[in-house]
Amino acid sequence: MSELKKNSEAQEQQDVHRLMQVRLDKLNELKAAGKDPFEITTYEQSHHAAEIKAQFEALKDTEVSVAGRMMSKRIMGKASFCAVRDLSGDIQIYVARDAVGEEAYAQFKKYDIGDIIGVRGKVFETKTGEISIHAEELTLLTKSMQPLPEKFHGLTDREVRYRQRYVDLIMNPEVRDVFRKRSQIISIIRQFMEADGYMEVETPVLQEILGGANAKPFITHYNALNTENYLRIATELPLKRLLVGGLERVYELGRQFRNEGTDLTHNPEFTSMEAYAAYSDLAGMRELSQNLFQEIARKACGCEEGHEVITYQGTEVDLSGNWRVASLAEIASEVTGEELSIDTPVEKLRAVLDRYEIEWNPEWQAGKLLFEIYDELGEKSIVNPTFVCDYPAEVSPLTKRKADDPRLTDRFELIICGAEYANAYSELNDPVDQEERFAAQMEAKRQGDEEAMEYDYDFIRALEYGMPPAGGIGYGIDRMMMLFCDQPSIRDVLLFPQLKPEKR
Repeated sequence: MSELKKNSEAQEQQDVHRLMQVRLDKLNELKAAGKDPFEITTYEQSHHAAEIKAQFEALKDTEVSVAGRMMSKRIMGKASFCAVRDLSGDIQIYVARDAVGEEAYAQFKKYDIGDIIGVRGKVFETKTGEISIHAEELTLLTKSMQPLPEKFHGLTDREVRYRQRYVDLIMNPEVRDVFRKRSQIISIIRQFMEADGYMEVETPVLQEILGGANAKPFITHYNALNTENYLRIATELPLKRLLVGGLERVYELGRQFRNEGTDLTHNPEFTSMEAYAAYSDLAGMRELSQNLFQEIARKACGCEEGHEVITYQGTEVDLSGNWRVASLAEIASEVTGEELSIDTPVEKLRAVLDRYEIEWNPEWQAGKLLFEIYDELGEKSIVNPTFVCDYPAEVSPLTKRKADDPRLTDRFELIICGAEYANAYSELNDPVDQEERFAAQMEAKRQGDEEAMEYDYDFIRALEYGMPPAGGIGYGIDRMMMLFCDQPSIRDVLLFPQLKPEKR
């Protein structure tokens, strides 16, 4: 860090401390006068700002009470203006000394930007046409001790915004809008799943056996039983047990934990939804996905039915109609310009990887090599929603094999704008096949694969009782939020993303 920058930051800190001291002095003055704002416990809000503006004709000259944070103030002798921001937006307050009284007006002039106030008064329209409240009573509800940043939106260090999300929400209404929309979409998803006959359930976050996905876990210790446990990386195996028990359609929307790094689409703590339907298959999961995304586009983004087209980071994405279904080999062939498949000789697949400077392991067979070509090159070439199917069995340990070619599996990933949004299977319900795949995963773990699954004896036992044929799918909910809220980073749709510890 340059000396000039250090000096600038030091000066900024001194200014903040000086302003905080001024505010502390004002608070102490209030307390001495018996007017401690922190003693106030409730305040009755009759309306919010947006409601007053939307219903102005009905509320004109009517007394209302609002509460929120004071975002600006203009003192003009015997009359002043301020702006109060609540959950719904901002509204102007006209404060006249004759209306509120001399003592209250004198106190108002000492209010600071950031203070939380209550206002009671009548709705009117100014000469410039701005809907406002003519204050008759003011109440200081909370004294703000930290001065709000003047140019918070313009900060180049986005990590400061993520770390101090509370200030980000205060200063940037568009950030509030993102998280309102996230809440709305979560509600739409739940309503959609319930209408489609799915039952929402809850499964353990603490798990004794690592399973359901390939990922490095967070490990914790359970003192009462003196056992090592994992924070779950997926909900798949508990949910499938419920299919065995006769719950035919189940889903869980909740947090998963994977001990991995962060980037534009990954956070170690994230939200997923997994859903399983007995007597269904991949076709059923494709229909579920297409209908769900189109429902969100209509209800959250205002699209018309049959024209579910949104824009993501400047790219038009067409979610309408029936989505493309393409094999992994087909995508790999398109992106390399060569005809590739599970039957392509290993030497040729290795040569393709070498041409694109993609590393490979000598132990990998054709299926894994083909997957690497697709994973490194093909996925990012896809824009409009595409169900990429026919994954090699080597990379799909929980998936039913295809009857016409057991080297491939009944699986698809939903890809939009180069990112995976869902992973679906015709679920494996053969206990013998599943046992063999668990054994292969354990061998991979012995060879150093920290992300390999463990052997789940109880799950094998559950399958031995009989699990009906089923389709299953997992959705990355945070990535869905990025898509529908048009946000470039997963951190922009998480209220509290994972960050490095703050240096103090």
